Amino acid sequence: MVFKRVLGSLGVGGPVVDTALDREPVRPGGVVRGHVRLRGGDGACDLEHLALELVAGVEAGYGGEEHEGGVVFDRLRLGGGFRLDAREHREIPFTIHIPWETPLTEVSGQPLGVVLGVRVELAAAGAKDHGDPEPLIVRPLPVQEAVLGALGRLGFGLVAADLRLAHIAGTGQRLPFHQEIELTPAPQYLHAVNEIALTLLTGPDGMEVVLEADKRGRGSGALGRHTVRHEDLERSDWTGEVDSWIRALIESRARHTARDGRTSTSAAIAGVTGGTGVTGVTAGTAAGGAVGGGMVTAGLGDALGNLAGLGDLGDLGDLGDLGGLEGSGGARALRDSGPEEEDRG
Repeated sequence: MVFKRVLGSLGVGGPVVDTALDREPVRPGGVVRGHVRLRGGDGACDLEHLALELVAGVEAGYGGEEHEGGVVFDRLRLGGGFRLDAREHREIPFTIHIPWETPLTEVSGQPLGVVLGVRVELAAAGAKDHGDPEPLIVRPLPVQEAVLGALGRLGFGLVAADLRLAHIAGTGQRLPFHQEIELTPAPQYLHAVNEIALTLLTGPDGMEVVLEADKRGRGSGALGRHTVRHEDLERSDWTGEVDSWIRALIESRARHTARDGRTSTSAAIAGVTGGTGVTGVTAGTAAGGAVGGGMVTAGLGDALGNLAGLGDLGDLGDLGDLGGLEGSGGARALRDSGPEEEDRG
């Protein structure tokens, strides 16, 4: 048994803590199981409380710059008010339900560079400290795989995936941050758009899909929102459906840019609806239209390999001053910044 860190603020020779997670696949809305292992220090110690926190590395913009830090986005109190004797070993099992909007850390076995962790908080003798975060791996729900797989078959490539400390206006977003997946357009769309930003907000009934074109590019941004239900998974031609979303998004962008006097609406729309686009849709549909939970994100899977190794749980190690959130579903952000309202409407 290896204990990762002595809780420094509890004093030299104080109790030591470790968190061990069961290595089962975790998906948004699912559960994480594991054990908290405690070892007593040189003397007996009265533990005031013991809690688990879900933490995420999130980008926040303030002062005109991008900053990265930690956000506690859920918390489970395991107990407290007990004595841990000198050198005593104690193991406490737990089950924590992760929020439906928990971001993805990998797709098709490839890491996205998103940093999530589960850490323990321990308080004794009026002092409080945290153990090192244990990495949390979150894989897509079938409905998320369906959308990502369709984008891969259409030829989209992954640029980056990160977490933004902001709320997307007009959505049912509950967490103070959301995951944004930046995509390069498929070849048939290269003339019409520079970049697509994708956000998948899942819930117990289904998923909100938010698409944005050229959020940071020179062109005028455009937004598309779509809602799908979990039970629609087997009844949809996902490649054709997602292609129709992209076409509508590009048409919307064309209208925006035409109003700004930068391009012609008819030229942009004609390019999207031309022969190249139709060929791409036909090939993608033939490769696999309706899909199930075991679908592999073709195309995107290769691009994801470029992000392997990104992210470092060490960035989450100094979050003890964030304090705790009682109960399930709470969230707390960085002290120096708060969630912004991202108006994508």
